[in-house]
Amino acid sequence: MHLNVSQQMRMSQQMKLAPRMIQSMEILQLPQMALQERVDQELAENIALEQVRKKEEDYSGEREADDAPRVEVERRELVTEENNASDFERLVEISKDWPEDNYTSGSRPSSNRIEEDGDRQHDVMANAESRPQTIHEHLLEQFHCDAPEHLKDFGDYLIHNLDENGRLQSSLPELASVFGEHISHEDAEQTLKIIQQLDPPGVGARDLKECLLLQITPTTPLGDIMATMIANHFDDLLQNRLPLIERKTGFSMDAIKAAMEQMRTLDPYPGKKFDSPKVQTVSPDLKVEKDENGKYVVQLIDEYVPQLRINRRYLKMLEGNPDQATKDYIKKKVESAKWLIDAIEQRYSTLKKVAQTIVDQQSEFLDYGPEHIKPLKMQDVAEVVGVHVTTVSRAVDDKYIATPRGIFPLKRFFGGGTKTAGGEDVAWENIRLKLKEIVEGENKADPLSDDALVEELAKHGFQLARRTVTKYRKAMNIPSSRQRREY
Repeated sequence: MHLNVSQQMRMSQQMKLAPRMIQSMEILQLPQMALQERVDQELAENIALEQVRKKEEDYSGEREADDAPRVEVERRELVTEENNASDFERLVEISKDWPEDNYTSGSRPSSNRIEEDGDRQHDVMANAESRPQTIHEHLLEQFHCDAPEHLKDFGDYLIHNLDENGRLQSSLPELASVFGEHISHEDAEQTLKIIQQLDPPGVGARDLKECLLLQITPTTPLGDIMATMIANHFDDLLQNRLPLIERKTGFSMDAIKAAMEQMRTLDPYPGKKFDSPKVQTVSPDLKVEKDENGKYVVQLIDEYVPQLRINRRYLKMLEGNPDQATKDYIKKKVESAKWLIDAIEQRYSTLKKVAQTIVDQQSEFLDYGPEHIKPLKMQDVAEVVGVHVTTVSRAVDDKYIATPRGIFPLKRFFGGGTKTAGGEDVAWENIRLKLKEIVEGENKADPLSDDALVEELAKHGFQLARRTVTKYRKAMNIPSSRQRREY
């Protein structure tokens, strides 16, 4: 075998994304609130970037028109810039060359403004909602009132090992074995029994069956029947095998149905009432309205994102022939500010074009409701807008649009579909709505099987396989025919 070392030249094409291009994609993907945070961060870090304030918010008189040159997004060359490690030192050095009171209009608020902001923040803190009590805090208050002293430490340990539903996360012997101190099996059982008697009823249970049984008291209507059914025939209850329960227990069907109705008053998740997750507010990025011609027109909602411009103070500094280090520093900050402004403008332009294309395709959805949605793929929108499909995916990610029918995520308007027997395109959403309608209108004494659902959908022009119907039924949390049957 002959081995040698040689050099060869080879031409090939490779696509490499500049850092600026990657950041531009990130700006496009950001939802409105995240974009606002990004802009606020850039305003704090970039001295060449400033916010355009409204006339009534100016504090130092009339503002001069900003004649900073704008750079078209399409013509900008995306370049890579290295971070300057001495940004803070350069900022201090530049600030020395300017008088203390030389600020751009609106960049330095008055002392009254500062006091007003402080009062406003104080009012917000005073009116803020207090933190709700957790299930663990609620149980600890009760437990320490009645529990024996030698069981309090282990009781605290057990309470802190309850999940958000109020159930034990591990078995009692396992928790006792990993507890820091020795505790007997009898004391562990006694401690758990005390916890299970606390409010709300059902806490401290080891499984769903025990949770329900703990809520049945001697005064509970039909308590004996409920306890027997839950303790001995729980699986039959879940599978709606009521005739089997009737044969095994000797209870009448009317008594079993009455007990099942009473079971609906029991809470399988007693700890959930203390779990108060914050409701996430949605700020739409766009809104759609009809113009005078009856056409839906998309408009941007950018009131939460500050309007930006280049700080003219530093543009004038460049005209004054500063030293080379200062000149390089300011140029770097100005270029970064220009890129951010252009990236935001490009984001707005792309987002509006994508949203307008979606609205044009789904106008019947806005006119007549969700049952008139059409099959739409991101590739179809990308071809109309003239961008890559990944750009459309980034543009609609976590974005919302306000319509006459409510606020929807942009992804709500996308979805696949199939063809009816007549050759018309129909979205899967319409098929799911029709499936739900058929199930709601069936005879509950003799519910439709999946095969029967296939036949009913075929009568409406939807030719589907049985496995497809089963998949959609489970995805919509529709029980099987046996579980839907009413005796």
